[in-house]
Amino acid sequence: MAKKVKILAAGDIHGDTRLAKRLSAKAKKENVDLVVLCGDLTYSDTSTSGIIHPFVKNKQKVVLIPGNHETIATANFLADLYGITNIHGYSIQLADVGIFGCGSAEIGPHPIKDTEILKILKKGSEKVKKSKKKIMVTHVHPEKTLMAKMSNFVEGSKAVRKAVKDLKPDFLLCSHVHEAEGIEEKIGKTTVINVGREGKILEI
Repeated sequence: MAKKVKILAAGDIHGDTRLAKRLSAKAKKENVDLVVLCGDLTYSDTSTSGIIHPFVKNKQKVVLIPGNHETIATANFLADLYGITNIHGYSIQLADVGIFGCGSAEIGPHPIKDTEILKILKKGSEKVKKSKKKIMVTHVHPEKTLMAKMSNFVEGSKAVRKAVKDLKPDFLLCSHVHEAEGIEEKIGKTTVINVGREGKILEI
């Protein structure tokens, strides 16, 4: 029987170093195999100090994507500085679980075109498409979901919804809409989770 992979996923830290420490402590207590950070680690590309350090200090394996509040360059800078992985357009394999992602969104200080999101997700998924279980990580949620209805200004992404249908991940982890924290819903057989600021534990 394959070993399960335990994950703590969170997003929208927005430079809150106390929250970063709290999440790292939670990851340590739960003895997770991986921490997934779903973007908006900063606020308007500032306040990067102390966001990743608590996880590295506790020797936790971390992957991240940029949100719409930081550039891809900032996400790469954090990844290089702390020896972690930015999965924006890339992937990692952990046991039988393949994890791939695309950050940013169509709105905010550092927007990306929705059509570009689909291309990046397809590129990232290539090396893990034969994995027994797949996790897709985005910042923005799919359109036509309960999460989309929780916001007056973020409709959700057509591209992310299409990627769910085309790539058929077992899970989609996202954040972005703070009001939708903790919501879980289904698109086909994919479980979509807004992991929120306080984070979500998954065992896959």
